Parts: sequence; structure tokens; C-alpha cells
Amino acid sequence: MAQIKAFPCIHPKPELTARIAALPYDVYNRSEAKAETKKEPLSFLSIDRAETQLGDEVETYAPEVYQKAHDILWDMVEKGQFVKETKPCYYLYELTMEGRSQTGLVACTSIDDYLSGVIKKHENTRADKEADRIRHVDVCNAQTGPIFLAYRKNQNIQKVVDKTKAGEPMFSFVSDDGVSHRGFRITEPSDIKTIAEEFRKIDQIYIADGHHRAASAVQVGIKRRKEHPVYDGTEEFNYFLSVLFPDEELMIMDYNRVVKDLNGLDTEVFLGKVKEKFFVDEMDKQEKPKKRGQISMYLKDTWYGLTARAEASCDNPADSLDVSVLQNEILYPILGIENPKTDNRIDFIGGIRGLDELERRVREDCAVAFAMYPTSIQELFAVADAGLLMPPKSTWFEPKLRSGLFIHEIGK
Repeated sequence: MAQIKAFPCIHPKPELTARIAALPYDVYNRSEAKAETKKEPLSFLSIDRAETQLGDEVETYAPEVYQKAHDILWDMVEKGQFVKETKPCYYLYELTMEGRSQTGLVACTSIDDYLSGVIKKHENTRADKEADRIRHVDVCNAQTGPIFLAYRKNQNIQKVVDKTKAGEPMFSFVSDDGVSHRGFRITEPSDIKTIAEEFRKIDQIYIADGHHRAASAVQVGIKRRKEHPVYDGTEEFNYFLSVLFPDEELMIMDYNRVVKDLNGLDTEVFLGKVKEKFFVDEMDKQEKPKKRGQISMYLKDTWYGLTARAEASCDNPADSLDVSVLQNEILYPILGIENPKTDNRIDFIGGIRGLDELERRVREDCAVAFAMYPTSIQELFAVADAGLLMPPKSTWFEPKLRSGLFIHEIGK
């Protein structure tokens, strides 16, 4: 059963919410993040990426970067730019993009549920990326970026959500990308009790996005437990900040691939090898795959539709993913990309950028592009339930959760 905890949130002063809210820290490189904080000094990137507030000579992961993040956060709390609540509540976070809305429950989830597998993963994490967020959480004494979780829709939880959203929001703004953001408090003791009890009936929650943030939060919690050997499990460090969305509301976009060369093959030889594994049809124009099992390929100013000749294994839900079929049938055996996570010959393009971006990359610095049919949330669940892992960059969720809207202080 899942342990979902109400918590006393730290959040922006209402009139500053739109200025503080920022896209996740890993969306930007250092120079991009610095430009964003120069444009908006209150942007949460000044905390999430505190190297932007120091000279370029300071290493990104230097100790003073994390101390700077701590100092900015708690200085903003002291100034009243962030409000520190005293009463534990649940919150709602609604995002609306192009007329489609999704509403997540903002709560704290248990590190024990993560360790026991109630909270299920579908990606491996990298130690260097974990180390960065471990230090950030530990030094700031707070979790500042929520973990994006999904659960199978529950009608009793939905009733509380709908009732709460009929009231006045605690914040409401539209970000520069046109996405609407609204937040609500759930304060009624009966509603808080209902949510906790309903989640205790759920034994499977899934990480949709934020594997490194989740792993880092858990590692800090374990560290604090060692520092407090008489902990009783109620301490805030036993929980991590999450936003939990019902599966039916989530949209996963395609996550596409571009490869910089053809592994020494000329165009015709490469195309011939692809035809050994796929039915290949030349297309008159750019076109996304219409269904699972199809891939669109851009090569030498021409789009091709690919359909695998052999059925993917249904026994292994990870191998049956379209991104796995591409990896196992083309990227590795033909293009020589054994590990897409580390091979610098491959790049990944979020579907939000469209097929024109794939064409641009092939014109400028790549040899071939592959447009994928989006992985479904049901496929994600199936892979996680089987204890398997997806290939890297299998899912692209939109819209992106903003950081800085909800902060969880974890205590010393």
C-alpha cells in the first residue's frame, strides 16, 4: 500500500508565483540557465542551478554552488518571497496545454515505498547526476523539484479533486509557452483522510519522470536516518516531494532520434540493410507514425515509412517497445550504437519540437532521423510491473512541471 503524506508546504508569495516558477533544472545547459536568471532574477533556476549566480570560473558542482542555493532559498523565505505554511495539507497542481488539462496531487511519498517497489521505476540512474541532486537536497535541507508520478485513476480521489477545484485557486498564471498553471489547497480533514485511505489501497505507483530526483531524495533520507538512529519514521526526511497524476490524464509525446553518421555505409547500402528488417515505403511528405509498430525515417531529403517484418516479442514488454525495436534492429546492428546512453553519435529530440527539427538536424549535422510513435502510459506500466527497464529517452511528457511552486523542507 502507498503512503501519501500531507505536508507544510513552502510556496511562492502569490503575486510572485509566475516570476519564480521555472522549468526543471535539467532542461537547460549552464549558459541557457544563466540567461534565464538574468532575464528574471527571481526565477527558481537561481536556486536549482545556483552556479548561474557565481562566476563562470566556478565549477558547476563546486561546494559553494550548493551553499549558494541554500542561501538564496532561505533568504527568499526570510524576505517573505516564499511563504512557509504551518499546517500540513495536500495540494493540487493543474496544467492546461492546448485545451488539455491534467491535475496532480501534490504530496509527500515514502522512501520506504521506493525501496520496497511500491513506487516502480522504468529507468536506471547515473551516479554523477544523482550526486548533484543529493548534495542540492542535503545542503538546501529541502526538496525543490517534485517527482512526476502516475497512478491508475481512483474515483474517490477524483471526487475530492473535483470538489477542491470548484474553489478559488491559490495561484493561477500562464507561462511564456502558453501553458496554464493553477494550484489549490486541500485543507478539509475529511478530504485529507479520504486521500490517504484511498492511496493505502493502491500498491503500484509509477515514476513517470524524475528518476534521478527520486533516487537522490531517497539517498538523502537514508543519510538522515543514519544521522538520527532513533528516528521513528514520521520525520519529513522519510518522504519526498511528488506530484501524482491519474493515468488517464497524462499525455506522452514521441521521443525521436537523430544519428550523426551511417557507420561508414553509403546511403543505398544502409537503406538495403534496413529493408532486410523492415517493410520500407517512400513517403511524399513528412508524416508521423500513425500507430504502434511504425517508424518514420528521414534520409537524404526523403521520408520513409518503416514497419518491422518480424513481430516484436510480447513476452517482454520492454523489448516490444518501438524504441527497443529501433535500437535492436537498426541502431545497434546497422549503425553500431551499442549504448545510446553514452554514444555521442546519437541525439534525442523531444516530440514537442516537431518533425521540422529532425529535418533541420539532418541538413546540418546528422545523417538520418527516426520519428517514433509515442510510448503509451500502459506500456510504461507494463515495463515497470515486469521489473524491466526502458531504453533511455523512451518517453517525453508534456507539459513540464514547474519547479519552485511547491517546496518540501526535510528537517535536520
